[in-house]
Amino acid sequence: MRALIDMTDAQVDALDTLAKRERRSRAALIRAAIDGYLARHRHTQVEDGFGLWGKRKVDGLAYQEKVRGEW
Repeated sequence: MRALIDMTDAQVDALDTLAKRERRSRAALIRAAIDGYLARHRHTQVEDGFGLWGKRKVDGLAYQEKVRGEW
């Protein structure tokens, strides 16, 4: 997929310098930067839900049994 982004002249110049030094294309550097950003900001559902029950006064298993008993 192609994407159109706006960059400053300084960003383009810095990317071109880095691309020449690493012998990689500007696009490859941008893809690597996006991959790194996504990896740093990726959360699993387990991480998002960890500790949600901790502030409740009811035992989790007892609550689960109570709710299932209502079925």
